[in-house]
Amino acid sequence: MEVTLFTKCIFEFIGTAVLVLFGNGVVASSVLKKSKGENGGWAVIIIAWGLAVMLGVFISGPYSGAHLNPALTVGLAVAGSFQWNTVLPYIIAQMLGGALGSLLVYIFYKDHFDATDDVRTKLSAFCTSPAIMDKPRNFFCEFLGTFILTFIIIALSAPCNTPETGMGAVGAFPVTMLIVAIGMSLGGTTGYAINPARDLSPRAIFTIFVSNRKSDAEWGYSWIPVVGPVSGAILAGLTAPLLYC
Repeated sequence: MEVTLFTKCIFEFIGTAVLVLFGNGVVASSVLKKSKGENGGWAVIIIAWGLAVMLGVFISGPYSGAHLNPALTVGLAVAGSFQWNTVLPYIIAQMLGGALGSLLVYIFYKDHFDATDDVRTKLSAFCTSPAIMDKPRNFFCEFLGTFILTFIIIALSAPCNTPETGMGAVGAFPVTMLIVAIGMSLGGTTGYAINPARDLSPRAIFTIFVSNRKSDAEWGYSWIPVVGPVSGAILAGLTAPLLYC
């Protein structure tokens, strides 16, 4: 199959949709009423999110490089390892994939959404919100989490590091462990969006299908899981290439 830009975007779309389907799916399973997975807990959510990223990488990696994250795409472009003229098509594909993945979660768990009264609980199955609203610190948390994500991904893909880490076909496994580590260590404050495609477009799906009240979707907070990750990825893109071959 010829790997055109359109093909790459299709796989970014599919990979991101799968990532969000499994990632938001485990949240829905864990928090919605009458689900057999109700009260599954934070550890279950974090591990499943890591596996969700792994599945997305397996699907799209051979064709698109499996960014699955607009912030990562921008960070890699800043680092010089991705062409700028492909950034916008990738981001569009990722955002649409995030919307589809969250819509599928809503359809799948529709009965359980209906059985759940608390609107903030429903929102958590679509996007992130802070445990404590402190926007400057919330921004820093998303900034730092995505900086680490992007920095380590660049480090893992560096030619001098590839033989030692065994990247290539098994590249999904280090990234899976990275997502789990970030979630366990740094996820407790904001829910570690670290990816606008898993937060902004699912938040829009929530607004369309669950509640169109701006306060319910916490749109006043929504810029933080977008600007924070992009800013962190840009800094990683500027600094990591200075340290790795």
